[in-house]
Amino acid sequence: MTGGSTPLGESPPSAKSAVIATDLSAASKTMIESETGLSCLDRIGVDRIHLVTVVPSNVHSGMPGMNFQKRRKEALRAYRSTIENAGFEVETHVVRGTPHRRINGIAESIAADLILVGSRGKSPLENRVIGSTARNLARTTVVPLLVDRIERGVDDPDPIRRHLFKRTLFATDFSENAERAFQAFEYLRHATEEVTLVHVESPKDDAGGEADPDERLADLADRLGDWGLDARTEVRRGDPAKEILAAETEYDPSTLLVGSRGRSRLRRLLLGSVSEEVVARATGNVFLVPPPRTA
Repeated sequence: MTGGSTPLGESPPSAKSAVIATDLSAASKTMIESETGLSCLDRIGVDRIHLVTVVPSNVHSGMPGMNFQKRRKEALRAYRSTIENAGFEVETHVVRGTPHRRINGIAESIAADLILVGSRGKSPLENRVIGSTARNLARTTVVPLLVDRIERGVDDPDPIRRHLFKRTLFATDFSENAERAFQAFEYLRHATEEVTLVHVESPKDDAGGEADPDERLADLADRLGDWGLDARTEVRRGDPAKEILAAETEYDPSTLLVGSRGRSRLRRLLLGSVSEEVVARATGNVFLVPPPRTA
């Protein structure tokens, strides 16, 4: 199946809204101006985009040498034009406060289907990939979050993976949260050509009591087949985060699809250690599907 095609007799994906968070940086500009990326959003059913920029509370337009308001208006005008020319309806939101909290708040208030945030690639001085706002969003979002990797260390960066969902690697521990993430293929399939299903057996896993992981992955592959997608499967053994990242290196997907696991009954949801490590250290894009707010 070719990504983006809809077989005869099959309904296109239902209309969705997306929040694109921008800090007016080169990474944000690259993410928004990617024709391929916008096309991928269109294919999965996004028709309305909410462009959100958050002004930190400690930044003021009257600060010496800074014309924030003018720069912000010019940038948002250009971004809006680019997105509208790609065929989307656009709304812009300029708010003040803590970036990840305000982005989450807007996403919830408009019932967004996903949040998209750009993140620069690895720094030569550090081993982590993800920026602070993207990391905080990953830890707290109750809306599916796509972290779009952008080149680091160049003046005119490119996306590290131009296609958002063309080659998707789905990592599963067969939990309820992993099943929730798997259901995202119901709409991602319209922009997907290749799927790799990976399960990592940890040394801590008990032997017996559960169905064979190869069989469980085969069942998932059959479900994808019903949606017109073929998938390869692999069971790995070792540390889950390390093996998932090793699988990313081996298969070179456009995007890693993972479910996060809430560890608290409080309103703020935290990632489990595996999801957090994957989001922080993956080379390419990561699509994180959180548990529902009531979890």
